[in-house]
Amino acid sequence: MKAVILAGGLGTRLSEETVVRPKPMLEIGGRPILWHIMQIFAAHGVTEFVICLGYKGYVIKEFFLNYRLHLSDVTLDLGRGHVEFHRSAAEDWKVSLIETGDATMTGGRLKRVRDYLGEDDFFMTYGDGVADIDLTRLAAFHRAHGRLATLTAVVPPGRFGALDLAGDAVRSFREKPAGDGATINGGFFVLSPRVLDRIAGDATVWESEPLESLARDGQLHAYHHTGFWQAMDTLRDKKHLEELWARGDAPWKVW
Repeated sequence: MKAVILAGGLGTRLSEETVVRPKPMLEIGGRPILWHIMQIFAAHGVTEFVICLGYKGYVIKEFFLNYRLHLSDVTLDLGRGHVEFHRSAAEDWKVSLIETGDATMTGGRLKRVRDYLGEDDFFMTYGDGVADIDLTRLAAFHRAHGRLATLTAVVPPGRFGALDLAGDAVRSFREKPAGDGATINGGFFVLSPRVLDRIAGDATVWESEPLESLARDGQLHAYHHTGFWQAMDTLRDKKHLEELWARGDAPWKVW
């Protein structure tokens, strides 16, 4: 199976950092979060990626074009313009970098890469969220129910600590509990190519009419992931992920 990663948005809530690079290129532990996401897929045998570019997509292109060079020992013959690679730590991935427009919505980006997907079901996710999700089980769940689409349902982490009160007395304080128990779309999908027929064009938001129509028609099932999940929406989220990585406690590091 291939994995499609949406990596073209503006990342406005992280504008302090995204003014010079796209959100998926913000680094956790010295590597872009996009790389972390790809490693999660590769750990489950998915090594062919279609990345939907938009805002500052050239930064992502330059990263991958120079990826092997940065990870290898090289000998340069300056006179002949020849480069010889020696030891290389580059992953054995096939990466298609597709321009899908700066202003294109999420559904439009997905529709624009139709020619790169073939006829098999594929994974799809966003370029700003990590999880310790078992993608092998997700794919098996999708195949078992036989519908057109599967999304991953998660309970988001809480943003603030919660007080346990008895009147005015504070009995306990729980640091960052999970949210109110409601599940949300966690962004890891398995999709049939036929879902692309439900996307009208560039202005279509994937999370709106396409998903809603799939749900109305009984063609959308939810895979429940109860482990770690974190989207990088704010600088606070980025700092949290960096702290987990720095202390060797990054649950999404399944590779």
